[in-house]
Amino acid sequence: MSTATEALSATSHPLAGKRMTGAEMVVQVLADEGVDTIFGYSGGAILPTYDAVFRHNEARRDDQGQVPMPLIVPANEQGAGFMAAGFARATGEVGVCMVTSGPGATNTVTPVRDCLADSIPIVVICGQVPTHVIGTDAFQEAPVSAIMGSVAKHVFLVTDPARLEATVRTAFEIARSGRPGPVVIDIPKDVQNAIGEFRGTGLLPLKSYRQRVQAVADNALSASAAKAFFQLLAESHRPLLYVGGGVINGNAAPALRRFAERFQIPVATTLMGIGAVDTTDELSLKMLGMHGTAFANYAVDDCDLLIAVGARFDDRVATDPGSFAPKARQNAHLDVDASEVGKVRNADWYHVGLLARDLDMLTSWGERHKVRVDTRAWLADLSENKQRYALNYDRDSKAIQPNYVVEEINKHAGGEAIISTGVGQHQMWAAQYMDFREPRLWLTSGSMGTMGFGLPAAIGAQFAHPDRLVIDIDGDASIRMNL
Repeated sequence: MSTATEALSATSHPLAGKRMTGAEMVVQVLADEGVDTIFGYSGGAILPTYDAVFRHNEARRDDQGQVPMPLIVPANEQGAGFMAAGFARATGEVGVCMVTSGPGATNTVTPVRDCLADSIPIVVICGQVPTHVIGTDAFQEAPVSAIMGSVAKHVFLVTDPARLEATVRTAFEIARSGRPGPVVIDIPKDVQNAIGEFRGTGLLPLKSYRQRVQAVADNALSASAAKAFFQLLAESHRPLLYVGGGVINGNAAPALRRFAERFQIPVATTLMGIGAVDTTDELSLKMLGMHGTAFANYAVDDCDLLIAVGARFDDRVATDPGSFAPKARQNAHLDVDASEVGKVRNADWYHVGLLARDLDMLTSWGERHKVRVDTRAWLADLSENKQRYALNYDRDSKAIQPNYVVEEINKHAGGEAIISTGVGQHQMWAAQYMDFREPRLWLTSGSMGTMGFGLPAAIGAQFAHPDRLVIDIDGDASIRMNL
């Protein structure tokens, strides 16, 4: 259950019992969930909810003319979806996208799939034709549930106005809980216009889903499991942390850094894991894989204990799973999603739970039992490799090299700016040559590799952090897709 929902459950909502339209209920739940920016493109089937947003904002406009829930309009609905995704990636909060029926909804399929692939929490609110004409090929009708069902974490089609309020609240719960992801709510126009009593609390009865999420949350690392892990570590001379985007999405970067620093274990990250550790830190090997650093990949080849954290052994990292980390006598895996454990690579030790908590529990157990891990020789070898196999390019070329441009941008950004990218070679140069001192500064389309992501994601991130420097490093073809 979300913090906002818990607060509503604990005390009566000030608007409980008020008569509202369905559209007004949607907007009020958004406000209760803390939504302060909506990205979307209007159309006939979603106009009742757009009007409700405008009324909500006008009634709460401050002396400076600022409204609590501005509605940001893109060039197209795909842009709106990626703006919401950029907002979510930069904050860890649920991004919100609001579009109309038919083509408005289908234009969001790509960002929805992109968010599912990278575990990004967004809620997409789609208008739909009135319930009595669904299935008749009415004007601007599309079977959103059928289309989105295979690319979203969950899809709701709301045909009962009495369930609308609870559905919107439940959508936020699903988007942010467990392994985060996109949730789509398809709302017919007549349901938006229906008048009912606002309750101010309540969720849909998703017993099995909540049981699964709660089981992971309750599965704290046991003392025996911690002991078994440190037995593997004690037998190792060349341990390596292989860190993925799950550490970012699970807000586990601080815990990971404490663990790596305490036991002096080097860290290589995936494309999605960039920022989990400070890329300028001595323990950082930056990115591994097909486009990663040579020294990170040599570390994978030479390690004798591979510790995967929030990573899924994707094909850009473990192209040939059988030959990945060939000298690793043991493999350990921590994740929030049980389906990722053993999917590509078998794990000799694994734990499914909340990464931040479980990493801190490992650190605490190791400190209490005075675990000592001598990785000095290993770190010295890796340090030498960093010098020997450093990233480089033709620095004597008379033509301006793109690597040089990115290096110069990095000097000004100092590892503190939010960087978004499109997809292609420019994306890889940015991943290789930019530094990131904190998580959620690197915004890129990882699994889907969606061109057109960079500019709208940067706009979404800028609305999330209006005072931060946001830079979109883009390719000419990628940026054209969502101008």
